[in-house]
Amino acid sequence: MWHLVSNASVLVQIIMLLLLLASLASWTLIFRKWRELKTARQTMDQFEDRFWSGGDIAELHQKITARKQVIQGAEQLFNVGFTSYLHILKKKGASAAEVLDGTRRSMRVALNREADKLEMHLPFLATVGSISPFVGLFGTVWGIMNSFRALGNVSQATLAMVAPGIAEALIATAMGLFAAIPAVIAYNRYVNEVERLINRYDNFLEEFTAILQRQTPSTLGGGHAAAVAAEEAG
Repeated sequence: MWHLVSNASVLVQIIMLLLLLASLASWTLIFRKWRELKTARQTMDQFEDRFWSGGDIAELHQKITARKQVIQGAEQLFNVGFTSYLHILKKKGASAAEVLDGTRRSMRVALNREADKLEMHLPFLATVGSISPFVGLFGTVWGIMNSFRALGNVSQATLAMVAPGIAEALIATAMGLFAAIPAVIAYNRYVNEVERLINRYDNFLEEFTAILQRQTPSTLGGGHAAAVAAEEAG
């Protein structure tokens, strides 16, 4: 293999090097994204168990905000939503509809940010999977062209003269496929997992909004806002 690579033309060697770097980068991203999505699934499962355990929402909010760890996923949606809910609720003259609408908008913004984090770097895998075979094919075509041009300088052409050059050129196509196939498989799998996580986040957003709607009276007064502020402080 090394003999074939070392005997290839300079342009084909450059193409092989680019494909090798693309393959290493995609494999690094594949393992990193696998750990990231695994952590996101585990965090979502743990948060759902705590949220639906029947405990107090304000107490759960205080525990999450008191932690020094990075808040992400559904925990971030809950933290942003409940913080916004308490903030808007304490404003004078805010109606129940305004409170819920502001809370929902804040959670939607947080949901979009979490979706962007989950989808980060996935386009790179799609790019590697789509263009690597064509880059490798370009190297192969260039190598075959050089092999046939060399035949024009001899009076009698034989297969033994053409075969080494063609074999060297075909390595570029093989390397292109080696870089593309794992990237395509990982991209399709991770896109599906990201969509499932986003759907779970969206379902939690709707369920949490429904809970807040049931707990918010149709008419708000200063007494209710003061009670909520005391609950937040306590």
